[in-house]
Amino acid sequence: MAFTLYPAIDLKGGQVVRLKRGDMDQATTYAEDPGLQAAAFVEQGFEWLHVVDLDGAFAGRPANATAVDLILAATKAPVQLGGGIRDMATIENWLSRGIARVILGSAAVKNPAFAREACRAFPGQVAVGIDARDGMVATEGWAETSDVSALDLALSFEDAGAAAIIHTDIDRDGMLGGVNVAATAALGAKLTTPVIASGGVAGVGDITALIAAGHVAGTIIGRALYDGRLRADEAMAAAARG
Repeated sequence: MAFTLYPAIDLKGGQVVRLKRGDMDQATTYAEDPGLQAAAFVEQGFEWLHVVDLDGAFAGRPANATAVDLILAATKAPVQLGGGIRDMATIENWLSRGIARVILGSAAVKNPAFAREACRAFPGQVAVGIDARDGMVATEGWAETSDVSALDLALSFEDAGAAAIIHTDIDRDGMLGGVNVAATAALGAKLTTPVIASGGVAGVGDITALIAAGHVAGTIIGRALYDGRLRADEAMAAAARG
C-alpha cells in the first residue's frame, strides 16, 4: 500500500497559518492566498491536500468557506477537510462543493451515533480525526480533554466504514519535535481502518520511521514544509521508497 503525504493548509481568518500545540494565540501566517498555496503544493507533486478550518473547529460550524473555495478552484487534487463539521447538512454541502473527504473530530466524540451514520451514508468520504493528549481524546479545537481513550474511540468506528483515522499527537503538533511513531503505529496495529499520522513531522527521518514501523498509511506535514526543514522532493522520495 502506498504511503500518502498530506501537506497541511490550516485556515485562520482566511489565511494560511500554523499553530503550536493547537494554540490559536500562537499562529504564524505563511500565506495570504490559500489557493496559491494549494496550487504550489500540487505543483511540487503532492497528490492530496489536508485542509483545516481552525476558526470552524472552535466555532462548531464552518468559518472559512471562501478560503476553502479558493483552494478547490485552484487545483483538482483531492482535498480532505476538517473543522466545525457537526451535522449531515454541512457534510453534504462540503462534498457538493468538491471536497473529497470530510474529517469528523469533536463530533465523533460527542455524537458518535451521528459520526457512524455519516461514515455509512458517505462511504469512503468520511475520516475520523482523533486528536490525543497523553492518549486521551481532545475536542473543541483541542481546548477540552475527554475521558475517552484514542484507542477506544478508534475501535468504535471499525465497523462504520470510516475512510481513515487521523491520529494527532497534540503536544507535538507544530513543534517540529518528531512525530509520535510508536503511538501511531500501535494504534494502526489494532485497526483495519487506515491510520494517518499527524503532528510533529520535522524531517524526512519521520517519514522513514513511520514507514518502517508499519501499520501507518500516510502522514500530514505542516510546519516543516513551510519552514523549509523538509523539501517536497525528499519527502516524496522517502514515501516512494516505502
